[in-house]
Amino acid sequence: MPPVSEHMAVTLLTVTAGTLVAQAARDMDERGVGAVLVLADNRLEGVLTERDVLRAVARGQVEGAVVGDFMTRNPDTIEPEESTEQAALLMIQGGFRHLPVVDGTKVVGILSIRDLMRSVLDDATPRGV
Repeated sequence: MPPVSEHMAVTLLTVTAGTLVAQAARDMDERGVGAVLVLADNRLEGVLTERDVLRAVARGQVEGAVVGDFMTRNPDTIEPEESTEQAALLMIQGGFRHLPVVDGTKVVGILSIRDLMRSVLDDATPRGV
């Protein structure tokens, strides 16, 4: 299987833990992404996903809530040279759909389950062709 670096997104949406959840959700909607990376001094602190925003809405806690209240802290990560198969295993075992890609301590990308599906389907031939 190809390395993660061939399928990860490198144009990253980032916020700080002090960003309002509502603002992070607007930014995610504007960019058409399902997750935002939370950085502190250029180091990965967490991930805020659509599920986290939904949880805030369901609890009626969006007003005034900050990303740090709902993000996943210290998320699992993967390195760019690791295989997409390893990334898929991490996602399935962890029950999440977005995986930050780090090179040492530097965040260099994010891989989504959608990115992984594209990599699988790139090699598939349409039925009936």
